[in-house]
Amino acid sequence: MNLMRFIYILCCCMFPVTLLAQDSNKLLQYVQPLVGTANSTTTAALKHGEGTEHLANTIPAVGVPFGMTQWTPQTRTTEEKCVAPYYYKDQKLSGFRGTHWISGSCTQDYGSVTVMPITGKLRTKAADFAAPFSHGQETAASDYYRLNLEHYGLTAELTALARSSMLQFTMNTADSLFLLVMPNSDEQKGFVQIDQARKEIVGYNPAFRIYQGWGEPAGFSGYFVIQVDRDFSRKGTFSGNEVLQSDSLSNRENLGAFIGFNLKKGEQVKLRVGTSFSSIAAARKNLEAEIPAWSFEQVRSRSAQAWQKALQRIQVKGGAEKDKSIFYTALYHSMQHPRLFNDADGTYPKFAHQYELAQLTGGNYYDDFSMWDTYRAQLPLLEMIQPDLVNDFVSSFILKGQQGKWLPIFPCWNSYTGAMIGDHGTAFIASAYLKGIRDYDVEQAYALMRQNAFDTPGWEEYVDGKGRRALASYLKYNYVPMEDSVQEAFHKKEQVSRTLEYAFDDYALAMVAEALGKEQDSKQLRQRALNYRHVFDRSKGLMNGRYADGSWYASYHADKKLPFITEGTPRQYTFYVPQDIPGLAKLMGGTKQLENALDSIFMKGEYWHGNEPGHQIPFLYNYTASPWKTQREVKKILVEEYTDGPGGLSGNDDAGQMSAWYVLAAIGLYPVDPVSGEYLLTSPLFEQVTIQVAADKSMEIVTHKKSSQSSYIHAVKYNGKAYNNSFIKHADLLKGEKLEIYLQDEPDKKWAAKAVNRPSGLSK
Repeated sequence: MNLMRFIYILCCCMFPVTLLAQDSNKLLQYVQPLVGTANSTTTAALKHGEGTEHLANTIPAVGVPFGMTQWTPQTRTTEEKCVAPYYYKDQKLSGFRGTHWISGSCTQDYGSVTVMPITGKLRTKAADFAAPFSHGQETAASDYYRLNLEHYGLTAELTALARSSMLQFTMNTADSLFLLVMPNSDEQKGFVQIDQARKEIVGYNPAFRIYQGWGEPAGFSGYFVIQVDRDFSRKGTFSGNEVLQSDSLSNRENLGAFIGFNLKKGEQVKLRVGTSFSSIAAARKNLEAEIPAWSFEQVRSRSAQAWQKALQRIQVKGGAEKDKSIFYTALYHSMQHPRLFNDADGTYPKFAHQYELAQLTGGNYYDDFSMWDTYRAQLPLLEMIQPDLVNDFVSSFILKGQQGKWLPIFPCWNSYTGAMIGDHGTAFIASAYLKGIRDYDVEQAYALMRQNAFDTPGWEEYVDGKGRRALASYLKYNYVPMEDSVQEAFHKKEQVSRTLEYAFDDYALAMVAEALGKEQDSKQLRQRALNYRHVFDRSKGLMNGRYADGSWYASYHADKKLPFITEGTPRQYTFYVPQDIPGLAKLMGGTKQLENALDSIFMKGEYWHGNEPGHQIPFLYNYTASPWKTQREVKKILVEEYTDGPGGLSGNDDAGQMSAWYVLAAIGLYPVDPVSGEYLLTSPLFEQVTIQVAADKSMEIVTHKKSSQSSYIHAVKYNGKAYNNSFIKHADLLKGEKLEIYLQDEPDKKWAAKAVNRPSGLSK
């Protein structure tokens, strides 16, 4: 790494970064974990974002891809909804947290534990021990975090694996050192215990539900075992400012334990931490399985290797260094969730049960599926590059359905939630199945998906978050009418958005039914997949709220957030018909009218990239005679809505969906309809992209530019032969061959302009 390149990256990112020199970890140098930890500075966010929508809500997470527990510096002590553990703008550090925060979300942390080092006298209240810190003294990487905490005269370092971690604290001056260990329960629950003979602190933090069942126990806890590498001379427990001499404490406000040392300058204290959702004993076994020795560098090396292996599944060459930094940071954010939930021996808490355990016979069990967000791009990205992992995700969904008796819609904290809208567990399973990811009980998966699509649970189950919201109305009217206010849901009303999303989910299930030879179901579901037509108001040329008698919502404004739309406007949601864009075009009067409607949303500045409902919109020009406009708008979004500073994401990252959009768009592919297996083409940012689609196969995308400014497609070749479609199929990617894309400076208005070259849809 030469000096000028180091200075360039340092200046662009506005904060320090670890640049690893080893070739084996060459991609880690591009990952900037502090991206998304500050208020968004992007164009669309400043216009359309409100409140927490201005925050990407990512954290500088240290661990391995899809791990059980990430570790992060902590600037907020709460597990409150929509409050991330770390914000770049905060000025005080209150510890280092083993967290289960859903990256980029507006949910809540759960089952977490925090370790805080302090020197001098003992302080046990956060307001007293929180210390000022400087970003200039901070190093953040995917495998490592370091902070020189000048206030306490020490340096803190941490690294982590899937279920375990190591922390080490080095004294910069001779002093007393106290380590505070705090389960972070906002419910005044939890437990902590010191075992001086074993040099251990153990405990747990019970998890609680939000959305449906808000405040009820989630049926498991975050358990931890912390082992210390040296004897400690002082110990005790505390509740806020109250210091106790007991070795254990439970169910008190702001409870914790402390241990103390007298140390010389340069001396270190090392911690090994094991975590589990099953028990303290399981946390200890997880630690023994993953970190049997005390070498911090060995653990860090293993973490780095895990990230390098994951990141190198997509390798890019050419392009600006800044673009590579944004790209690999986005790929890192795309690999945080779903969360590994089982112990090293396969034990995990049963879904939607109270402290009951189950045992896997193979694979791994995952949770924290932010499904309304991630079925669009994040999970399809993984279907492309990690199909075996996706198979475990689908198997986990089936286990949840079997244990809870209903397929969950948005399973988080191992519970039903009723969060958001739609039934996109169905869309995800359909997408995976139709891409050939099938090592699970397909008939059981179909039965669970079908139950959601056709049946309404009893009232108690419905209140608990099971089943589709407002399904009875949807089936009766073929849309959700305005009279149905959709109670027993976190998102109430939003009738038009629900109608549109259920229609897509019905289509997804229809495709599986057809593949399984279930003709009657397929026919009925195909018809339901056209229900988007019932909320298209021809007088407006856009989607509109509709009453049971067929009349339309009168106080209409295309560009205001109205109650029948989810987190957006009627104009933005009009384009949510991923299963049938050709059919939407017919409703509008033809593909030229569709193109005009797309032009309108961009010319009016009404495209909002900071939330998921519009993520497919820029690619919809590929369904018209002007796919060059997709290339123009996508390039603009890549430049304006992503950067490599702390404010470089345009809205909640939502478990990696916002970031996955960048990854796919930057390599020239996007799955508007993931179930179809079609990726719509656009101009790649990089000269060469190599996608590892199997252990022994890679797909190569090579870009040829007429000049450095070229960004419009004028020709495409697939394996040396002219390719005129504006999309490519998943099956062709899996062949591991070569796609060449030729770019020029001006739009080519003929390439892929014919109807025969456009993506599919139910009405095509």
